[in-house]
Amino acid sequence: MKKRYLYLPFFLLLLCATTIVAQQRPQYSQYMLNNYILNPAITGIEDYADIRVSNRRQWVGLDGAPVTYYLTAHTPLNKGAGSTQYHRALAHHGIGAVFHTDKTGPLRRTGVSFSYAYHLPLTNSINVSGGASVGIIRNSINTNDLELGNGNDPLIGGGTINNSIVDLNLGLWLYSRNFSVGIAGAQLLEDAGSFSAAEEEKAAMNLQRHYFATASYRFEPTSTLDVIPSVMWKLASPSPASVDVSLRTIYDERFWVGAAYRHNDALVGMVGIYVSPVLDISYSYDATTSNLNKVSAGTHEVVVGIKLLNDRRILCPQWIW
Repeated sequence: MKKRYLYLPFFLLLLCATTIVAQQRPQYSQYMLNNYILNPAITGIEDYADIRVSNRRQWVGLDGAPVTYYLTAHTPLNKGAGSTQYHRALAHHGIGAVFHTDKTGPLRRTGVSFSYAYHLPLTNSINVSGGASVGIIRNSINTNDLELGNGNDPLIGGGTINNSIVDLNLGLWLYSRNFSVGIAGAQLLEDAGSFSAAEEEKAAMNLQRHYFATASYRFEPTSTLDVIPSVMWKLASPSPASVDVSLRTIYDERFWVGAAYRHNDALVGMVGIYVSPVLDISYSYDATTSNLNKVSAGTHEVVVGIKLLNDRRILCPQWIW
């Protein structure tokens, strides 16, 4: 019998509300490696086409726990080489796309969006960009996996309930060689663009607006060592805000290790390698600190990055870490 989920996302919500509600959009331990997944203003920030693939398996050992995949790709347009002396990014455009799918119990959320950003130098070393992405989020509930106490519930009857919603995301990014600050809003239309499900069924798939603020700074204690603290503030209205803090150390722009803390949720260990100007790989493990640690063996996340059209053979990203 597979009917073992009593609306698992909402059941877990009762156990640890702040963790689940904040991750109606999937959460990522390695967000600092691909802030593009959160902020469309980063579209086309580097000198090459950046492609990233990720798999995240959350709370391993817990039936119906979230499993997330994403594929992102973005590239600059009409971008010159810029000034290597001042690390100046010339004014240019960027385009990109995101595909992600997240399954939690009977609920699957799949999205595809396309982004655009414009990057503008403010000084020889400081740049600003603004971006937007528009796409579709499709929510599906497999009612065969539900046990509902009310026999008249509109969700009963078997099959799959689908609802598609227009998704709008906006972002700003201020950056230089040694710091970055960004703000972004996601699912800003909430359910205004919802279609293809009955009104009584849409209540099970409502979207919340999400807001993200991120900041990082690069310290260079030696010529071969970079130390990068970063912080992310997240709000999924009307839920309480949450904070992630992390610290990464990069050696010779090739190997790195890091650690992070997600408030009331997890301690994270991370490691990565820039294999070549084409390929980089990273892995993280989340040790759960909430009550879910009694039933889960933690969370695993892998990110694989590919750099195409990398004529300058850049190994470590220059503008986003």
